[in-house]
Amino acid sequence: MPQPRRIPSGYGYGRSRIGSSAIPPYLLLLFLFVLAPSLFLLGRNGVHARIHPDEKPANDNRKTMDWREKLAIKHLKSSLTKEVVESIRDSEPWSLDNFRKHLPVSWKIDGVDDAQQNSSTVIDVDANAKNAHDKLDNPKDSDVPRLPKDAFDESQDVDTHMKVARRKLREIRRDKRATELLRQDDEALVKLENAAIERSKAVDSAVLGKYSIWRKENENENSDTTVRLMRDQMIMARVYLALAKSSNKNSIYQELQTRLKESQRTLGEATMDADLHHSAPEKIKAMGQVLSKAKEELYDCKAITQRLRAMLQSADEQVRSLKKQSTFLSQLAAKTIPNGIHCLSMRLTIDYYLLPIEKRQFPKSENFENPELYHYALFSDNVLAASVVVNSTIMNAKEPEKHVFHLVTDKLNFGAMNMWFLLNPPGEATIHVENVDDFKWLNSSNCPVLRQLESAAMKEYYFKSDPKTTLSAGSSNLKYRNPKYLSMLNHLRFYLPQVYPKLDKILFLDDDIVVQKDLTGLWEVDLNGNVNGAVETCGESFHRFDKYLNFSNPHIARNFDPNACGWAYGMNIFDLKEWKKKDITGIYHKWQNMNEDRVLWKLGTLPPGLLTFYKLTHPLDKSWHVLGLGYNPSIDRSDIDNAAVIHYNGNMKPWLELAMTKYRPYWTKYIKYDHPYIRACNLSE
Repeated sequence: MPQPRRIPSGYGYGRSRIGSSAIPPYLLLLFLFVLAPSLFLLGRNGVHARIHPDEKPANDNRKTMDWREKLAIKHLKSSLTKEVVESIRDSEPWSLDNFRKHLPVSWKIDGVDDAQQNSSTVIDVDANAKNAHDKLDNPKDSDVPRLPKDAFDESQDVDTHMKVARRKLREIRRDKRATELLRQDDEALVKLENAAIERSKAVDSAVLGKYSIWRKENENENSDTTVRLMRDQMIMARVYLALAKSSNKNSIYQELQTRLKESQRTLGEATMDADLHHSAPEKIKAMGQVLSKAKEELYDCKAITQRLRAMLQSADEQVRSLKKQSTFLSQLAAKTIPNGIHCLSMRLTIDYYLLPIEKRQFPKSENFENPELYHYALFSDNVLAASVVVNSTIMNAKEPEKHVFHLVTDKLNFGAMNMWFLLNPPGEATIHVENVDDFKWLNSSNCPVLRQLESAAMKEYYFKSDPKTTLSAGSSNLKYRNPKYLSMLNHLRFYLPQVYPKLDKILFLDDDIVVQKDLTGLWEVDLNGNVNGAVETCGESFHRFDKYLNFSNPHIARNFDPNACGWAYGMNIFDLKEWKKKDITGIYHKWQNMNEDRVLWKLGTLPPGLLTFYKLTHPLDKSWHVLGLGYNPSIDRSDIDNAAVIHYNGNMKPWLELAMTKYRPYWTKYIKYDHPYIRACNLSE
């Protein structure tokens, strides 16, 4: 006989209030997993089944439970401890907060104070609740009771350990990314600055030479501080204008803009304090107040630095563009002849050809080939410049009667040159004027440079439009297109023995020099068997052979030292006897023929001169010849005063408007501006 099965009392065995039959297990599960969580939710939201929201309970400490609560507690007794049941019965309406507050003493953790216990309990309960919820959602744990997700909504408002960890990781990644971006930004700025420096190095500064307003030698000790202060204020105002605009600070933006316009009007074109308007101090004070206000509201070191760097980049681009324009215009000005000099040449030419033939001859023609006298060679098409060279030499000569000047010019200026010196003879000195076109031996068959000048390639180089030599391309080849390179007057210096076959020594002078002392001592200098006596121009690395010659060409690299010191044309004493012995003209022809396609050097006479007179040049004392007055504004005044010859080499010739004012008096003092021809052509100091 089978034994009857016992049902443990803990599984809710009992009788119903309605009937006497036992309660089925599924009803117990229904109460445990549906009704109980619903009661928790109702208690959490402050809803009580028997108390109206506006009514106060009769007893705050203990509240009357309805039949549903009692029934739930009755069936939970079997699975909950006595302490938990008592806590639930004695607590306020059910909620997770109340449950946490009334946690049994036995649940507390040893070694943790109450504050830590409360906070850690909140985190632990929420974490456990979340884990339980995840398990309930897992279909593999179907035997685990499932609770509604809404029961854990409150736990989402409290940071868990996982949330805190994730937040810290996000912050670390964000900081790392910000640091990386800052590093990349700094690297980009450095690259921009380096690129700007490299671009500035590429700008051709050959025209201006050493000229730079930033050189210490040009700093004015009595600088105009007010002008500089106003300019500095305007720069900072532009910086803060940009910051105010980006920050939508309209009031400070308008104020800065107003003050900036006032400062611009006050400063105008002033370069000295004396040129400023009398209201300048007031404008400076007003601008200072606005800048102080802007600094308080907008100051950001990094933003200001970036803005200033951007302004620096823009200024660099502008400077490069202006340098190109300046180079182009200076080259253009160097090619032109002022109207006054052109007028002088035309008037003299007309009057010369109106003279009878017998009056066109110079006296003392017997001195032309006398080797005992001091002979000068001057090749020029500028009447006024040639007159300064002759006048300055004679005025400083101890024995003017022993000096003979051989002037060679072109056909266009031959009459003017003759007429000027016929009207203005240089005292007791001898003048001899010749026309280069009368040298019949000088032709393309025996003169390589003349043949090259007449070639189609050279004509195309000079006269055909080439986009590479426009203003935007700078002056890489522009300066070599000067008309003087097309004139044989510029190359005649390599044919001195042919032009003056009976002379032993001759002093070659350019037409852009001024003589300040007696030069007869040059004829007494021992050249030690060399042909050329000249002043060297090289410093540590300046004006050495590699500056003028193409050392990538094997002919140049094999025969010359790139570090050899260069020397100056403009005042050179030539020993014509040694010239003939060493066949200097033949050496010149050799190198000129090899440079048919301009592969050894570009154009000009100094590079072939360096090749021709290599190891045949005797260095003269530097006081004989001081160069740079046509491009260098920082030549020492004592060097100029002590020099025998000063040379306006460069584009800023003393007869041009772009001449440097500080050097021009050395040249103009040898011109008689009250002369009728000069007055008629409006030439003035």
